[in-house]
Amino acid sequence: MSAGSAAEQRDQYRNGGDLVVETLEALGAKTVFGIPGQHALGLFDAMGRGNLKFVSSRVENNSAFAADGYSRATGEVGVLFLSTGPGALTSLAGLQEAYATGVPMVVIASQIPLEGLGARRKGMLHQLDDQKASAANVTKSQRLIQHASGIPSAIQDAWTDAISSPQGPVWVEIPQNVLLDPIVVPPVEDALAIAADNPPRVELVREAVKWLATAERPAIIAGGGTRRGHAEKSLLEIAERLRAPVISTPGGNGAFPWMHPLSLQSWVEDRHMTEVLEDADVLVVVGSSLGEVTSNYFTFEPRGRIIQIDAEPRVLESNRPGLGIRADAGQALAALNTALDAALEQARGGRGVEPDWHGKTPEQLVADSLAAVRARLESQDLGKELRFMADLRAAVPDDMQTFWDMTIAAYWAWSCWDARQGQFHSAQGAGGLGFGFPAAIGGAVGLETIGQPSRVLAVSGDGSAMYSISELATARQHNVPVTWLIVDDGGYGILREYMVGAFGKATATELARPDFVKLAESFGVPARKVAPEEVREALEAGFAADGPNVVVVETQLKMFAPTHLDV
Repeated sequence: MSAGSAAEQRDQYRNGGDLVVETLEALGAKTVFGIPGQHALGLFDAMGRGNLKFVSSRVENNSAFAADGYSRATGEVGVLFLSTGPGALTSLAGLQEAYATGVPMVVIASQIPLEGLGARRKGMLHQLDDQKASAANVTKSQRLIQHASGIPSAIQDAWTDAISSPQGPVWVEIPQNVLLDPIVVPPVEDALAIAADNPPRVELVREAVKWLATAERPAIIAGGGTRRGHAEKSLLEIAERLRAPVISTPGGNGAFPWMHPLSLQSWVEDRHMTEVLEDADVLVVVGSSLGEVTSNYFTFEPRGRIIQIDAEPRVLESNRPGLGIRADAGQALAALNTALDAALEQARGGRGVEPDWHGKTPEQLVADSLAAVRARLESQDLGKELRFMADLRAAVPDDMQTFWDMTIAAYWAWSCWDARQGQFHSAQGAGGLGFGFPAAIGGAVGLETIGQPSRVLAVSGDGSAMYSISELATARQHNVPVTWLIVDDGGYGILREYMVGAFGKATATELARPDFVKLAESFGVPARKVAPEEVREALEAGFAADGPNVVVVETQLKMFAPTHLDV
């Protein structure tokens, strides 16, 4: 065989992995996150013949967080490639965050050869009894592809699942031999995935606007579903039409303008705000379960009627009875907004009913409530924390996206962070450690891919930083423009505070940790340690630099006093 004919055969060679890559590209995928594995070699071989950019993490859980961050930052579907068994299982905690938060992702996991499937104990490397069953708790749907000809349609269907509300990660697994074996299936020329329609029922919209048209004290809780459903414009119009105060949950941060006269901002963990929401005669809850944080740790006792809108039917009335409307938040609020015109005209005779919060206007109520929150914070010994968060906000450009781990600074940010024109991303969905830095890597890669300014900020504690410290290698390898702020307090700070508050002492919360500056520098990543009062200048310098960099602040921050313990 001549060298020319061998090269020609090599160029014409295609396997099941090629069908995966071709289908993903046809669906619009540009970037893939993951780690190679033995059973996935056919997939990675095919990727070398395609146009997908691959970002190799160091731990599969961090790959999942990165694909999650990519999706949140860009609004596109995150794609994750996983190896079989240990690699697939290691990703599950990251997928739980995406599932809880409703982040659209397509996960392609390899599998042992077909002959080993069915829980037969053949002793194959990485073998599980039922791998996709392990993913059932953290993904919307799971598929096993057993023939190469089924790959394009299965991935297209999975992509449709991922982008249909309620959005979320979906799982597709393909056996090793299906990925490796030569195929006769022609190249994929096109693929189309259209999100399933999820509008509200007409009679429910009619009933909801009937309640709202006659409400004297309407209020709105904007949850994460508001952002996922791109409902911000309709939310603003409804709030202004009703003059309804709006509070955002941590997941909904950014859904409503922070400085708007009707904005209660995000102080959902404050008793002053709980009392306002309890007093509403009609409370609209959009894209939130009224869960632990939003209900101020289940101390919330509403006295009025509740309209709850969510794309996930299991969320409706899960914590409080009400008028449940299963729908995409964007479609539901658009329908409510349209229907309110006629309803208000009919109910209010065109004159309008002035909202009455016991003699206060809604705007006065909002101003007074925010002032009460400020006074409560200022009555506590929180000067360092208030300045620290203010310095962070001053350093971060208005349009920069931020990614927050489960750390005390993030708990503050849930309540006090004004996202402005940027986006606020945190791990409050599942609450696992290690989200911030790898998600920021994915976000920065995604923003660069779609041609937007790609510098982002990640915020971690020293405990959560150790979950993803290996991704310094990823950031350096791909020269990702992430500035990583590590607030080093020598342990699991929030758990230390909880235990001291509950038991008078903390146990097993203190941590030995590395010199983060030297460790970052050993990866070739510039780093510096600064005092808390120097954090603004250090971050600004990091934002102006090229590639990844790290800022370490050794300080112990405190949380504001929990109001749910006072009732």
